[in-house]
Amino acid sequence: MKAVLCHAFGPWTDLRIEDVPAPDAAEDEVAIHVAACGVNYYDGLAAEGRYQTKPPFPFAPGGEVAGTVTGVGAAVSRFRPGQKVIAFTGFGGYAEMVAVHESRVFPMPDGMSFDDAASFLIASATSHHALKDRAGLRDGETLLVLGAAGGVGLTAVEIGREMGARVIAAASSPGKLELARAFGAESGIDYSKEDLRERVKALTGGRGVDVVYDPVGGRQGEAAFKSLAVNGRHLVIGFASGDIPGVAFNQLLLRQVSVTGVLWGNFARTDPDRAAINVAELLEWHAEGRLRSHVSESHPLEHFDRALDSVMNRRATGKVVIRMPAIATAASAGETAQ
Repeated sequence: MKAVLCHAFGPWTDLRIEDVPAPDAAEDEVAIHVAACGVNYYDGLAAEGRYQTKPPFPFAPGGEVAGTVTGVGAAVSRFRPGQKVIAFTGFGGYAEMVAVHESRVFPMPDGMSFDDAASFLIASATSHHALKDRAGLRDGETLLVLGAAGGVGLTAVEIGREMGARVIAAASSPGKLELARAFGAESGIDYSKEDLRERVKALTGGRGVDVVYDPVGGRQGEAAFKSLAVNGRHLVIGFASGDIPGVAFNQLLLRQVSVTGVLWGNFARTDPDRAAINVAELLEWHAEGRLRSHVSESHPLEHFDRALDSVMNRRATGKVVIRMPAIATAASAGETAQ
C-alpha cells in the first residue's frame, strides 16, 4: 500500500509517499481500507517534532479516518468486514490501510459521506469534551471561540450553540466570521482589525466571558484570558499561532478564573467508555441535523502536501481531507454509508 512517511523530525515538507506493507489486524484490532483521512494541525507539528506525543519512526501522520472494514482480530465482535466505519488512529491515517484498536472505531452513520466522516471525529469530539467535560458549559453562559472558522473552532461554535451558550466568534477576517455566524455565532470579532479585549467588553457590557475556547494561543490567547469573567474557564486546545502564552498564577487567584488543558486523544485512550458515549451523542446530533460538517477542501493522496499546507498556514476554513486513490472516484460522487 501507499503511505506518507516521516523518518526523522524536520520540516513537514520533507514528508514523502512510499510503498509499505499493508497492516494486518491484531487480536483486538480492526483493519480498515481508508477512504478519506482528516487533516489536522498536529499532523504537521508531529512531523516536525513539535507535538507533545512523539511516535516511533517511521510513522505516517493522520489521526482520523473513514473507510471500510477489511478484517477483524479474533477478539473483535462489534465490527465485520464490509462495514463502513470512522476511526481515531492518532497517527497512521495518511495511508491506504490502517489497523486500529476496536475501542477507537465507531460505526459510520447512514447518510454520512466519507469526507464528512473523516473530518468529523477529532474536531467535534475535542470541542464536545472541552465544553461538556472540562468547562461544564451551562445554558445561558457566554462562550468566546478563537480561530472560530478553523477545524476545531467551527465545531466549538456549533456545539456551544447546541448547549445553550451565547457564542462570540473571533477570527482573522470578515469571511471567516460570516462562516462562524452561519454555524451559530451570535456576534463576531475580527482580531486582525479590532482589539479583542475592548470588543469583548463592549459585547458583554464589561462583564467578560464565562468560557474561552482557545486553539490559537499567543497574543490573542492572552487577550482572551484577560477577558474572562469571575469564575471564568479558559480552555487550552492548541497553539496554532506558534506561541504559547504564559499565565501568572496570581491572576488565577485574584480573578477567580481557571485554565484547563484539553487533549481529547488522551481522554479517548484513558477513558474509552466515556469517550464512546460522547461520540455516540455527537453522531446522534449529526443524524438529527443539529450538527453539520464543513469540508472546505479535499485532495488526493498524491497532493497530501497541498492539504497539509492549507492547514498549517491557516488558510483553511472548516476541515480539509485527503482521499485515497482506490475510492477517489466513489468519494467524489458522494458515496455514503449503506
